[in-house]
Amino acid sequence: MLDCNTTAIELNFVKPLTFVDSKMAISVVGLGYVGAVSTACLSSLGHEVIGVDIDPKKIALIGSGKSPIFEKNLGELLAQGVEAGRISATNDLAEAVRRTEVTFVSVGTPTASDGGCDHRYIQTAARKMAEGLADKSEFHVFVMRCSIPPGTTMQVMTPILEQVSGKTLGEDFGVCFNPEFLREGVAVEDFRSPPKTVIGASDQRTAKIVAKLFAPIDQAPIFTTVETAEMVKYVDNVWHAAKVCFANEIGRLCKPLEIDSHAVMDVFVQDTKLNLSPYYLKPGFAFGGSCLPKEVRAVAHIAESIGADLPMIRSLGQSNATHIQKALDMVRQTEAKTVGVLGLAFKAGTDDLRESPILEVIAALHADGIAVKIHDPAITKCTDLAEQLAFLRQGFPGLEALASDLSEMLCDSPDDVADAADALVITQKNRTYQKVATEVQNTRVIDLVRLFADVPTSENYDGIGW
Repeated sequence: MLDCNTTAIELNFVKPLTFVDSKMAISVVGLGYVGAVSTACLSSLGHEVIGVDIDPKKIALIGSGKSPIFEKNLGELLAQGVEAGRISATNDLAEAVRRTEVTFVSVGTPTASDGGCDHRYIQTAARKMAEGLADKSEFHVFVMRCSIPPGTTMQVMTPILEQVSGKTLGEDFGVCFNPEFLREGVAVEDFRSPPKTVIGASDQRTAKIVAKLFAPIDQAPIFTTVETAEMVKYVDNVWHAAKVCFANEIGRLCKPLEIDSHAVMDVFVQDTKLNLSPYYLKPGFAFGGSCLPKEVRAVAHIAESIGADLPMIRSLGQSNATHIQKALDMVRQTEAKTVGVLGLAFKAGTDDLRESPILEVIAALHADGIAVKIHDPAITKCTDLAEQLAFLRQGFPGLEALASDLSEMLCDSPDDVADAADALVITQKNRTYQKVATEVQNTRVIDLVRLFADVPTSENYDGIGW
């Protein structure tokens, strides 16, 4: 059995970066994926960071130098920050604003019932931030990092800051939208070596303060308007979602024609002048996670609200759902009584279950009365899934029945899954899962990620788009 007091994987030692000459006192509101990584990484730059959240468990973990999430190198950076006296955590947002110069806002922005963006957490945070701002004479900068529709920073957060605090934008405080481009699983690496740093500020003073803060990792930031920066975040993620769906549709087109979709795409991505990055352009499983599905819905909602006809963006969710249904159909066709799933999170290197596409497959199989056994390198029976399971119940009613039984489906090793399964579904690519796929006997293998460059010829092997 797994010892719950040990870590799932060994983390590499992280050497602190060179500290900036002028340190700042920073508060970070929301200690989820973005907030926790921001807290640790800003501390590693030499800044004093106060993490703020309403969840006492996250506060206790961050305050003791422990990571609330599974993310490479994050726990070590948090421990270093706490030991150096640069990281603390609290539930008192107003006091955190009083004690700091810059506040990063990384609260949740879930999808509202009408498909738009739910602003409740932003509004609640803004009122508390304004209470702290009211007591300050020094200029304060509020840096929004949430994924939000263009106009939200200036039209939702800023009016509350002004009305509750009695302060004036541009004179007493500034606001900035600074989108994050952190990939879960390599978030610390992405923070330290960002693809770009976008600063959409309300005024030059605010822009200079934020640029100075990020100077150790990027001395050539992109300055723009607040609204442009907000839109860039959506456009980036919608484009990534489009690339995933496009590649998967190529896979579904090629397979009936007996054409190797990966050979086709290998040629396609050699055109780096016109076809851009090959990063997402491989047929595989559906997109998921906390960003792409939510932001595709958000952009489609914005287009509908202004009467803009964007058929490709509108159809991305349908295409993704079709791909999930294709995977489910492939599993059902095996007529397996017990199905093994290798990989539960929406991608490798994270424990994030939010909108993980394989959950929909598992939920459907569970509803059919089919037994399911699961393994994921980042998720064990010791993993605290309470918050994520609550998310499944509240945000996706169709998965509610699965939530209560999911933990019992988890197995300690991939071999335990393979031994019990009549069919094996693989959603993540690693050497261990490759080994399992090659060693199973008389078990159907459904490969959703292209485990091997050369497609196996075994009649028991089937790929979703190759």
